[in-house]
Amino acid sequence: MNILVTGAKGFVGRNLVENLKNIKEGKDRTHPGIKLEDIMEYDINSEEEKLFEYCQRSDFVFHLAGVNRPKETEMQTQANAYMDGNFGFSSTLLELLKKCGNACPVMLASSIQAALTGRFSGSEYGKSKLAGEEVFFQYGRETGARVLVYRFPNLFGKWCRPNYNSAVATFCHAVANNLEYTVNDRTTELELLYIDDLVQEMLAALEGKEHRCEYPGDGKCDGTKPVSSLKGRYCYVPVTHKAALGEVVDLLTEFKNMSETLMIPEIPHGSFAKKLFSTYLSYLPETAVSYPITMNADERGVFAELVKTDNCGQVSINIANPGNVRGQHWHNSKWEIFIVVSGHGLIQQRKIGTDPSTGRPYPVLSFEVRGEEMKAVQMLPGYTHNIMNLSETEKLVTVMWANEQFSSQAPDTFYEEVK
Repeated sequence: MNILVTGAKGFVGRNLVENLKNIKEGKDRTHPGIKLEDIMEYDINSEEEKLFEYCQRSDFVFHLAGVNRPKETEMQTQANAYMDGNFGFSSTLLELLKKCGNACPVMLASSIQAALTGRFSGSEYGKSKLAGEEVFFQYGRETGARVLVYRFPNLFGKWCRPNYNSAVATFCHAVANNLEYTVNDRTTELELLYIDDLVQEMLAALEGKEHRCEYPGDGKCDGTKPVSSLKGRYCYVPVTHKAALGEVVDLLTEFKNMSETLMIPEIPHGSFAKKLFSTYLSYLPETAVSYPITMNADERGVFAELVKTDNCGQVSINIANPGNVRGQHWHNSKWEIFIVVSGHGLIQQRKIGTDPSTGRPYPVLSFEVRGEEMKAVQMLPGYTHNIMNLSETEKLVTVMWANEQFSSQAPDTFYEEVK
């Protein structure tokens, strides 16, 4: 299969092309039904004569090229610039496909602004997108080609250009780079589509599994909300998120403070917060990619907290000097997992109190651990435990997870030697 991507250097195009390359090169095997031979990239700086060649060879066309913010000239109004960039180039592309006798499937990246309702009423950009949609639908009627028209809401994700047409990209870039920004109305709600969800939908479209819909505008719907329909005229991405600008900025501030607080925010699978965090990280300057960790050192070695969470505890690292013993304490409710990643050590733990059947202390459980044979050892509630470095020359490095953050007000930690 040969794929043509117009607007290949843009935000959506770049993400799509890189994922197509992963499939072609066998790095991504999650879409076994997609067999790629060539990925033909066409962008504003491409040679025009190449487009005809690409139209001849295409088995599927992703038409992502368009104008979001035209540079007006003295002879060109904004409306004309939009129309030339969106309607005009779409017409050129489809005419070339017809000239080549190529009725392969074609996908159009349109915008929800094409609904021309509500705050989009009178939008020149929306008018140009609607005109582009109509020329695609007409092309489908004339040629019998499978036409896929997507109306995108606000997009966000890695590689999106800030200070252009994405509020999320603008805020991510500003917060990550300590730049000033203004939120005019924190309550403004956005419908947001994450780039990875969009790419997955486009890959599904390649396999003939696109999601179809209608935009009824029947009083119950304002023309911007897709209604699923197996034979719908339009296509849509079924996973979007709604978030107020204030929520976006608050989350970004929390992400930024992580290097100081070590607090990982709640990022459930598929959540907006998880996707926004990934987006934010892609805007970090080199100076913020790495950050120092506080190391608490004494004669025994080093202890450092790495990350913390509100609901899933914290991860720390312990570096014990040769011959050193750490721990010798127990917890009521706190439990931990120790994983030795370097060195040779012994983990011991003993149930608190005496065995009523014998009247003697409970037996000591012993676990010899080595970095080259990693294993996880659980520190049980109600068991006093320790970890000792058995080496006379090598440090013992242990990754430790605890089910709760350490609290100096309620440490739930009580000294008692294991023995």
